[in-house]
Amino acid sequence: MAPTHEMSNGVPPPRKKRIGVMTSGGDSQGMNGVVRSVVRMSIHMGCEPYAIYEGYDGLVQGGDLIKQMKWDDVRGFLSRGGTLIGTKRCMEFYERPGRLVAAKNMILKGIDALIICGGDGSLTGADKFRSEWPSLLQELVEKGDLTQEAIEPYKHLNICGLVGSIDNDMSGTDATIGCFSSLERICEMVDAVFDTAASHKRGFVIEVMGRHCGWLALMASIATGADYVFIPEKPPAPGWEDEMCQIVTSHREWGKRRTIIIISEGAQDTELEKITADQVVKVLTDRLKLDTRKTVLGHIQRGGLPSYYDRWLSTLQGVEAVNAILDSTPDKPTPVITIRENKIERSNLEECVKLTKSVATAIKEKDFEKAMHLRDVEFKEYFNSYKLTTSTEDPRMKLPKDKQMRIAIIHVGAPAGGMNPATRAAVAYCLSRGHTPIAIHNGFPGLQRHHADKPLGSVRNVSWLDVDPWVNEGGSELGTNRGLPADDIATTAHCFELYKFDALFLIGGFEAFTAASQIRKHRDSYPALRIPLMVLPATVSNNVPGTEYSLGSDTCLNTLIGFCDAIRQSASASRRRVFVIETQGGKSGYLATMAGLAIGALAVYIPEEGINVHMLARDIEFLRENFKNDRGASRAGKIILRNEQASETYTTQVVADMIKEEARGRFESKAAVPGHYQQGGKPSPMDRIRALRMSIKCMQFLEDNFAGKSKDEIMATEDSAVVIGIQGSQVLFTPIGGESGLEAKETDWKARRPLNEFWRPLKSTVDILSGRPKDTDCCTECGKVLSGDIPQPLPDVLAATKSSFGHPLTAVYSKD
Repeated sequence: MAPTHEMSNGVPPPRKKRIGVMTSGGDSQGMNGVVRSVVRMSIHMGCEPYAIYEGYDGLVQGGDLIKQMKWDDVRGFLSRGGTLIGTKRCMEFYERPGRLVAAKNMILKGIDALIICGGDGSLTGADKFRSEWPSLLQELVEKGDLTQEAIEPYKHLNICGLVGSIDNDMSGTDATIGCFSSLERICEMVDAVFDTAASHKRGFVIEVMGRHCGWLALMASIATGADYVFIPEKPPAPGWEDEMCQIVTSHREWGKRRTIIIISEGAQDTELEKITADQVVKVLTDRLKLDTRKTVLGHIQRGGLPSYYDRWLSTLQGVEAVNAILDSTPDKPTPVITIRENKIERSNLEECVKLTKSVATAIKEKDFEKAMHLRDVEFKEYFNSYKLTTSTEDPRMKLPKDKQMRIAIIHVGAPAGGMNPATRAAVAYCLSRGHTPIAIHNGFPGLQRHHADKPLGSVRNVSWLDVDPWVNEGGSELGTNRGLPADDIATTAHCFELYKFDALFLIGGFEAFTAASQIRKHRDSYPALRIPLMVLPATVSNNVPGTEYSLGSDTCLNTLIGFCDAIRQSASASRRRVFVIETQGGKSGYLATMAGLAIGALAVYIPEEGINVHMLARDIEFLRENFKNDRGASRAGKIILRNEQASETYTTQVVADMIKEEARGRFESKAAVPGHYQQGGKPSPMDRIRALRMSIKCMQFLEDNFAGKSKDEIMATEDSAVVIGIQGSQVLFTPIGGESGLEAKETDWKARRPLNEFWRPLKSTVDILSGRPKDTDCCTECGKVLSGDIPQPLPDVLAATKSSFGHPLTAVYSKD
């Protein structure tokens, strides 16, 4: 136990930097992940973390509500909903006297850095606290509450914000901690309503949270294929009843048996007149004679376990927040940790809060275009894309005949969540613009062998009613397999010519990438193949060059962490059990690493690193020490993740058996293989909404660059065969061929993965947060931690026992 630095007549400077972490405002799933990562990263960086319980109220009350946290205090936090350190409104902190008391309590505890996870109000309060800090300390000295000597080491307060909000209402970031878990709750409820709505041909009006932000309502509408949506940023004009009834009626005429309307709690019209769920129900009932029910989801949206994404986001943002605190200087503005596409960034807190508040001002001033612009480009893109799917027959959207294309859509490789929603979105866009969407069933073997089958071949035109129900369907409704065009390239080219394909849209994994590459390389021999090729990555392995995200990977990770949570419960109950769980992923360790980050795995084995006997010895010794010091007091089970191809010799069962054999009766080990369970289930909300956005971007790219172009013109550009992908903070189209294309520069063909895998640096974060010793910390023969200077990556429990092994120093310790 570190000595307290509280003194009645002043406080000497602490030996280590002390960082406080607190959650404030409304709770959101993922807040506990923030606390865990901040605590463990702080210890790793040589700091002392403190949890401030009950938010700002704990800061004002002080005492036992400000508690030093040890490594094991946050064990099991990742999988818990809400906030385990509490949150509470504190009116005292709104006033200067309250902030004065809070400052004194922080000095008494030796804390001069705060990481706050909350909404814009909580973060604004923190920024104000920082700006007042020097004057608050001076006032405490003048009043005699503290001495000048006591405040001397704490003249500067460092603050870092993380946005915890289910509404996703902070400008400057694509996502806030908790928003995707909340969206998942909503989609679960709406998906459940589908069956009863269709059974009785009913309508349902579903109210979701969002007083000033329509993100939840809009994304839920995209993810569930709702017929109409009401959001504050883009309200309908008075008389909205006519537009809504016209859309609902047209959908019913197509043959749709259910009607879903989603309304944000802050819905209003352009004259700022409130629109309620009851009003919408009345309109549908009275005007359309539609049996309509209202469902208000309420606080169920805040509850439940955090999704994979929120565990991932909270963990990485918590780590970045600690680094930001340690990098802070008095002249730097207060940072808030944000995310753009796939990139964690530091932004200016004051600017983000200012932008957020300006959205509410724009809405109040009826400047709705400005409100949409201030949200971000992505929000407006999603809204426009959603509107396309609700009005595919609008004649004003159609292109001239000479610009209309015949676009073939094919699924290639293993099934992945998001394939069906992506196909649905592509068909919606094609129909709205006058293009002809053509489905190729059962992949390239289906095209090559069954295109001319009677009465129904594998090449078919697609109607909206065919694909509309696919919005939440997993797997591949078109059928998919690993067959490639080169298996019969002549027949493939013949079919392209026979059915007059103007473009090919390939949705799939590494096989889809390979297929596009093969077609591109055969263009010289087969003129029919000289059409634009677009690859939308969809694979649980996320191993396609040119992107950091593939459709289906989020769905798979959600499924995998659900499996791991259930397994951990069994391991926890016995107190003496380790599970070695096998993940899919082929030769890419992405799934295992990301799942390890999200569940707090003790160790992760991946193909990129392999497995050797020294690695196993180190991890077995680490387990021994964990169980020896734990003495059955903790309920947290222990999990090791192993990629299916991490080693040919050390299989999942072999690893489990070795651990069991070397445990010497202290604990037991079992293997678990979820297998193809990881590929199944409904696509996650993230995969659904990204499927819509990415798919429509693909169609727009084909339309903008190749509509009306000749085959020679298409052949002349490297952009005629591309992969769409998220790279850092951008969505980019990357050429497959050419001297600098993906084929030549970015692909490890033998291992079927990108040469430079963006996620590899995160593997060390998994190890840091699990406390796993590094190779250089351990004996290469037996795996025991060496005596000597043990750094902070090890938890306190191992550092405390470093000299009790009686083990000779047989290797040189490196701090690298």
